[in-house]
Amino acid sequence: MNEEINNGNALPQTTVNPNVVKMKTFWKKFIRNKPAVIGGALILFFILTALIGPHLVPHSPNVQNLANKLNGPSAEHWFGTDQYGRDIFSRIINGMGITLYVGFFSVTIGLIVGVTLGIISGYYGGKLDAIIMRIMDVLLAFPGILLALAIVSVLGGSLQNVIISVGIFSIPVFARIVRGSTLAVRKLEYIDAVKALGANDFRIIFKHILPNVTSPIIVQATLSIATSILTASGLSFIGMGAQPPMPEWGAMLSDGRNYMYDAGHVAAIPGLAIVVVVLAFNIFGDGLRDALDPKMKN
Repeated sequence: MNEEINNGNALPQTTVNPNVVKMKTFWKKFIRNKPAVIGGALILFFILTALIGPHLVPHSPNVQNLANKLNGPSAEHWFGTDQYGRDIFSRIINGMGITLYVGFFSVTIGLIVGVTLGIISGYYGGKLDAIIMRIMDVLLAFPGILLALAIVSVLGGSLQNVIISVGIFSIPVFARIVRGSTLAVRKLEYIDAVKALGANDFRIIFKHILPNVTSPIIVQATLSIATSILTASGLSFIGMGAQPPMPEWGAMLSDGRNYMYDAGHVAAIPGLAIVVVVLAFNIFGDGLRDALDPKMKN
């Protein structure tokens, strides 16, 4: 029998941090999901490109040269030029920052408001829960793109209004997910014990309930970014989002549709860029969901 003795005294037992164990379990599951790892790597690449890319592009995104309009990909213009002779590669790189900006900030609006309403609704219940959920049901009754279009029509077409409109239609999704998770956590015995010890509602919500509902919030936020990017691009495509000459991908796709037969690259390249970014966020979000789900096997 092995004895752990140091100068006649037993060595102290090492305490295992449960958060460290959870993180190791999450990472172990996540790295096994190769598509999710690729999606995460692509997202990191997109973010770095959005930050440093505009400073490295060979041409200004808005400089026109009608003598070189609708040229195909070449050594000078890697993705070709558009109908105004502008370099498409430079516009794609500059537009990446705009696309990610819209996606992240619109989801941030929906997340903050939706999580707040969801926790309040699930924790307090009663009439307050009924009122909040009926408002969320009304918002969910409209397809996301139509709700965003209606809001932008009232506020006016601009990038800031697109962020607000997309953020508003993201609110009910977060609210319902967080409400359901809060209802489950609120019924746990240790919540009753904390209440018996005299903890106030603010402490219970932020210290005990919110940390236990972060997993579905993180997953939904990642997936919502993809939806927000797609919706924002759709609004710009119909002229209700970013305004010329801003190099937003949806607006670039809209401009290029008139040259599909003569210069297909003008529409194909921004369309492909949207597909790749949305796909990366979707497969990354799926990987997070699988890794954070305790029911999944190691």
